[in-house]
Amino acid sequence: MKTPFGSDDRGPRTGLRRMTAALLLGTALIGVPVGAVLTFDHPAVAQNQTEPQTSIVPAAPGSFAGLVRQVTPAVVNVSTTERPSASQMADEDEGGGRMRQFPPGSPFDEFFKRFFDEQQPGRRGPRGGGGGESDQVIHGAGSGFIIDPAGYIVTNNHVVKDADNISVTLNDGTVIPAKVVGTDEKTDLALLKVDTDKKLTAVEWGDSDAAQVGDWVVAVGNPFGLGGSVTAGIVSARGRDLHSGPFDDFLQIDAPINRGNSGGPSFDTSGKVIGINSAIYSPSGGSVGIGFAIPSNLAKTVIAQIREHGSVQRGWLGVQIQQVTPEMAEALGLDKARGALVADVQDDSPALKAGLHQGDVITSYDGKPVSQLSDLPRLVADTTAGKTVPVEVLRNGKTETVSVEIAKLPASQDKVASAEENGPAVDDQLGLSLSALTPKVRREFSVPDEVEGVLVTGIRDDGPARETGVGPGDVIVRVGSEAVKTPSEVARQVKAAKEADRNAVMLLINHQGDQRFVALKLPKA
Repeated sequence: MKTPFGSDDRGPRTGLRRMTAALLLGTALIGVPVGAVLTFDHPAVAQNQTEPQTSIVPAAPGSFAGLVRQVTPAVVNVSTTERPSASQMADEDEGGGRMRQFPPGSPFDEFFKRFFDEQQPGRRGPRGGGGGESDQVIHGAGSGFIIDPAGYIVTNNHVVKDADNISVTLNDGTVIPAKVVGTDEKTDLALLKVDTDKKLTAVEWGDSDAAQVGDWVVAVGNPFGLGGSVTAGIVSARGRDLHSGPFDDFLQIDAPINRGNSGGPSFDTSGKVIGINSAIYSPSGGSVGIGFAIPSNLAKTVIAQIREHGSVQRGWLGVQIQQVTPEMAEALGLDKARGALVADVQDDSPALKAGLHQGDVITSYDGKPVSQLSDLPRLVADTTAGKTVPVEVLRNGKTETVSVEIAKLPASQDKVASAEENGPAVDDQLGLSLSALTPKVRREFSVPDEVEGVLVTGIRDDGPARETGVGPGDVIVRVGSEAVKTPSEVARQVKAAKEADRNAVMLLINHQGDQRFVALKLPKA
């Protein structure tokens, strides 16, 4: 019989003994006693041996029991009931369920699942004898944690959204009715309040910015309605953008969390909250070790505003922005891909009043660097309305600083062109067919009168524009920093970019009313 340790019907033990003996024999053959420490006559090695040996990996905690005893009295179960509307009932009858997922269009939409209240067999209340809508009740369960002994409890918005009745169960089994102080859908946070004579235990906010990838994290919550459960793991990644909202900045953790953990806390080893568990990646619906927590530094600001005002008041700059790609950085003369590119400036906005321009790259806001697209919305949102902040931009290759008075966020809220200027032209360098916007062309491609630029009428399959998403019907508004109205003007700007030794050129594209920048690689001569 074959074994992992050799061919021997006596099993692996004999093979293991042989391996051990061989290892010991090998040690004896080089003249070193068993158990001795090998040393080498090398200056670097000898020097290292005279210094204390330290490990870059600290010893793992022997137990989290002390931390758990400290924090679990502050973690609660959140239970809700809801009488669904007729449309909700119709959705469920069609198999829609009540699982809250990420918005359609998210790259993770098929796999990411809110894990608070997907309907399981038996979760739905029975219909009455008449089968009327009023006899149907949906029950939900999530988690939360007490941040103030006065009875303030943090959870997820999706845990309590649309609930008719909410109750919390304390660690000792006491059930208390709760009311919603306020919610914030953009960050999926909610603040509850309970009134009780019981002495409540609260936990403190930690510093999520200080949490490093590899740090221990302990999650406490109510998975599958089982009551207080504890899991441990590490911070797997930071700054995850799941496209679930404009302020995504999730901590990714591998501490197992499941449905019912929503709204529960994740603690650092000092027992402070560094995240609020909100979502998981799960093809099956169960934990696969990839969970996401709202960072505490984002949450505590939102919760403080909800507690004070009942809602969140955010700052407003009034720009449409997009990510700077490496190709765009090359075209713009940036040292690397960084900042937020201004694709459009909204009418009557603080940005317009301050003189921000389309094509500006915002690299710093109020003294804080804007390294990537998602940095700017969070920085602006945290700014108090009425405050004037310095905004550093890269404009036409030069750095400028613009002072902007932030307002309150409103509630609503190609071949080188031929000489025939009005006829079609083909730009071999860009792989685009271009045309001026004549009245006939506007009618044919449904281009509004207020849109100015050069129309893309066709695209070559092997051209550089194919990878950018530019297609027939799009309008090139600007090339580089210059507005264009004819195919020849496009050609001149492309030629100028090549003469400046640029490897790419920036185009401002109007696509059915939405404007965005794209960077097109220029073929080498």
